[in-house]
Amino acid sequence: MLLALTVPVFLTFLGVLTGVLVVILLAKSLLGIVVIGELEVGIVAKKFARTSLAAGRLIALEGEAGLQADTLAPGWHFFLWPWQFSVSKEPVTVVPQGEIGLVVANGGAVIPPSHMLGRVVECDDYQDARAFLTKGGEKGRQLGILTAGTYRINTALFTILTRRNAESMGMNPNELVVYRVVPDAVGIVTTLDGVPIEPGEIAGPVIPEHDNFQDAQRFLVAGGRRGLQEQVLLSGAWNLNPWFCRVEQVPMTEIPIGHVGVVISFVGRPAQDVSGADFTHGNLVEVGHKGIWVTPLYPGRQPLNTRIMRVELVPTTNIVLNWANRTEAHGYDNSLSSITVRSRDGFSFNLDVAQIIHVGALDAPRVISRVGSMQNLVDHVLEPIVGNYFRNSSQEYTVLDYLTNRAERQRDAASFIRTALATYNVQAVDTLIGDIVPPQQLMTTQTDRKLAEEQRKTYEVQQAAQTQRQALVRETSIADIQSELVKSEQGVNIAELNANSQVKKVRGEAEAAKLRAGGEAESTRLRAIADSEATRLRGVGEAEAIRAIGQAKAEAYQVGVASLGTREFTALQLMQIIGDRQVKITPDVQANGGGAGSGAGGLVEALVGLLVQSQQGASPVPAPPPQPGPAAPNEPAA
Repeated sequence: MLLALTVPVFLTFLGVLTGVLVVILLAKSLLGIVVIGELEVGIVAKKFARTSLAAGRLIALEGEAGLQADTLAPGWHFFLWPWQFSVSKEPVTVVPQGEIGLVVANGGAVIPPSHMLGRVVECDDYQDARAFLTKGGEKGRQLGILTAGTYRINTALFTILTRRNAESMGMNPNELVVYRVVPDAVGIVTTLDGVPIEPGEIAGPVIPEHDNFQDAQRFLVAGGRRGLQEQVLLSGAWNLNPWFCRVEQVPMTEIPIGHVGVVISFVGRPAQDVSGADFTHGNLVEVGHKGIWVTPLYPGRQPLNTRIMRVELVPTTNIVLNWANRTEAHGYDNSLSSITVRSRDGFSFNLDVAQIIHVGALDAPRVISRVGSMQNLVDHVLEPIVGNYFRNSSQEYTVLDYLTNRAERQRDAASFIRTALATYNVQAVDTLIGDIVPPQQLMTTQTDRKLAEEQRKTYEVQQAAQTQRQALVRETSIADIQSELVKSEQGVNIAELNANSQVKKVRGEAEAAKLRAGGEAESTRLRAIADSEATRLRGVGEAEAIRAIGQAKAEAYQVGVASLGTREFTALQLMQIIGDRQVKITPDVQANGGGAGSGAGGLVEALVGLLVQSQQGASPVPAPPPQPGPAAPNEPAA
């Protein structure tokens, strides 16, 4: 029973489904239904119509037979009967991130001969084919590009190039990416479309408001020129049409520390000289004008277009240039060598010279304007000035003058070269004479003389050393007795102090003695006066006494003479005196004369007697005879 019911139901459902499918198929055919998916675009081709496309046209705008400009959006579309229309479903166009899409229009107006690419028209990024055609879109490669995104493009009218199909279209896939300028670099742009560059110019001028060549249409409308451009691209990512412009990346211009950059611009506004009337060796212009900029570039990195301008680096530090068999790291003196000169006495010899120069930052443009480059300054200015000076001046001196008066020759050279370079706005810091290579035969004589002189100096030094050694020994000895010397000096000082003390003491005592002497003198004077008076008085008394005694004796002598007689009285007085004075009148030893009968005694016996007497003791010395005084009056005269 169940099986009987199930089979009819299944057959009924199958019949209904079949009927629906038939209806749908009939409806699609009868109603012309076309279903477009979400990621599809319907390209419609009309198989027949009352009118046909005009010659040269590819896309129909007025219902002509052929490919239609309008496309089918996602959804259901009716009355597109398959017997009249052919609808192809194409995938939407996708431009991935980091890429661009190039557009080739298969229909449209003809591009003018002066143009290379089709101009951009308002057509919703080429999604509105009708607008493109009706607004004058041009056939061929387009200025406009597609950036990253999804587009419903009428592929019958437009061919879109991405990295996926670039090779099949003869393009390099790497050209269909967002162009990136790396840091520390600049992009030099060359445009492939636009009006020609004006005669006499090498690059197109800067055009404003074209978003760094990303809006090619605005660039051309504003009068952009075809070819090399003044404007550069800085670091970043740019949506550039490779059919419109090419970019070359170059490093930024780096001005090292200790340098300035003098800009020589080949493009810009007309040159207007600002160097002044005193400078007649070239034109200096303001920044942005054609010519040598009066303001140099200072150390750092500069985003310059090196295709339209040149930067001449000028060192602002001291530069050493060697006229010798060596060169400095800057390499400006690579072509310089030792200077061969001839002296007044006819000898040829070589001089090594080093010249130190300095170029100020503000003087650098003037130097470059005058000589062109630093290498030209060395080759065309310094080399002739320095070389010719030494060649000319050396003829006024002998070789020995250079050897013995080198410092003076160096000062003269520095003064001359400083004045000469000042006219070129170059400061000559110093001129140094290096090695002097005189003739060998002259040097042999000088060497012998120098050796002899050095030997003499050696002897003098040795002599001085010996003298110094002697002085050292002497000083050592002095040092050894220094303590005793100090003691002696201190003793001397003490003695001086004591002497000074004694002197002061003596002076004090002398002063006291002087005072005492004064007192004593006065006392003595008084005493002397008293003594003198007393002596006078005593003398008077004594004189009176003597006179009295004398008178008494005189009287006694007179009496004695009168009594005894003069002779007898005198003998008596002599005997009295001999007795009073104990005068010997007989000899102690008698020596007899040597007679015949006396034997050998005589003088010898007398001498022996004297010797014995001297051993026993000296005989008493006889008293001197009394001095005769005045005779008493009663004594007779002798």
